[in-house]
Amino acid sequence: MDELTDRQREILEFITRRIGEGLPPTLAEIAKAFGFNQPRAAWKHLQALQTKGCIELLPGRTRGMRLLESPRAKPAGLPLIGRVAAGRPILAEAHIERHVAVDARLFRPRAHFLLRVTGDSMQGAGILDGDLVAVHRTPEARDGEIVVARIEDEVTVKRLRIRRRRLQLHAENPAYAPIEVDPRLTAFAIEGLYVGVIRVD
Repeated sequence: MDELTDRQREILEFITRRIGEGLPPTLAEIAKAFGFNQPRAAWKHLQALQTKGCIELLPGRTRGMRLLESPRAKPAGLPLIGRVAAGRPILAEAHIERHVAVDARLFRPRAHFLLRVTGDSMQGAGILDGDLVAVHRTPEARDGEIVVARIEDEVTVKRLRIRRRRLQLHAENPAYAPIEVDPRLTAFAIEGLYVGVIRVD
């Protein structure tokens, strides 16, 4: 049998994560997570994963799948996110440059993806230009946490400050002014929490 493609491996990791959280994903949830226009595209990938011995599809059930033990089911590491397109989930296949061989369980909470840092705006927090930051995917964050945030079609790593109806994204470098965000007027989303850094030589 053929090895998994990058997309199949990413979908398998998504299924594994969702089962670990309590329930397998639906076709619609897989389609949304990977930017597919129709659930039918997700179904084709599930059929391929079943053919390759990674999952078993259970007919007649909305969340009808279970994981099988398979050498090909081993995680390939964390996805490294490249340029992010507007309106697409951050873990959409088109955004993934490659997978980096690092165990997600080394981070607390568990990391879901990596993002390459550009610039020196977070150097005061020990995050330098070219570093890979490990991110726990979540849409929620508390005041003072370092987050990965999406503003319109740009993604940035900053410290979140919550100020009544407005949010501020603070750099850890006095050369940069805070970014003021009014979610009522600007397309804004928390993509995840910073949970660690990998320094690349």
